[in-house]
Amino acid sequence: MTVQMNIQDAKANLSRLVARAQAGDDVVIARAGSPVVRLVPTSPTGQRRFGTIPGKVSDEAMMPLDEEELRAWEM
Repeated sequence: MTVQMNIQDAKANLSRLVARAQAGDDVVIARAGSPVVRLVPTSPTGQRRFGTIPGKVSDEAMMPLDEEELRAWEM
């Protein structure tokens, strides 16, 4: 369903218009009766996790350094 609303009315009803856009309605905001913008929902982004990319870093690279390697990194 397409909903068109002038800017002044859209200001007063923004939360409702956003909910309708999220529900799949075509929401158009107009100026003096002429359409100027369309509200569309964004794609959800996945939650980011800290860590390595599986298969890109070997398990050996994630092992603690031994004493000799630690001394080599000391300044």
